[in-house]
Amino acid sequence: MRIFVVSDTHGRIEDFVQFAKKLEKPDLIIHLGDYADDGFEIERAMNVDTVVIKGNCDFLVEKRINNEEILTLNGKKVLITHGHRYNVKMDILDLFYRAKEEGADLVLFGHTHNPLIVEEEGILFMNPGSPSLPRGLVGKSFGLVNIEEDIKTKIIEIK
Repeated sequence: MRIFVVSDTHGRIEDFVQFAKKLEKPDLIIHLGDYADDGFEIERAMNVDTVVIKGNCDFLVEKRINNEEILTLNGKKVLITHGHRYNVKMDILDLFYRAKEEGADLVLFGHTHNPLIVEEEGILFMNPGSPSLPRGLVGKSFGLVNIEEDIKTKIIEIK
């Protein structure tokens, strides 16, 4: 299963959509919040099923959207959250304990606008960064996840 993971679009999806349409079409897109409505726009533009959750800037979202979800994708348990409720700007310790509690194989989170891939005690964590307002050393980015027998993750920089 091929998944694009995007977060923190903040009303600016054009670069992501334009770049993503040049790639092999994913089976699913996950939008991790901060302008959750962008997730629905991406779904229409890409014609790909999209899972959308709320971020800290999504207090005016009209549709019923959860703050986090647990998905089972190709037999792997995936925790998706924006991350602001877990203090991810400081570290991922709170998020790690939540993932352990849920028995997650993979955790997808945003909020920091900085891409990150790290494994802790067999749990893979990915932050795709931001395709519109990047912070840190990496430019505009999103994530690619392939879930087959194992989980492979990659940060894709938008050029």
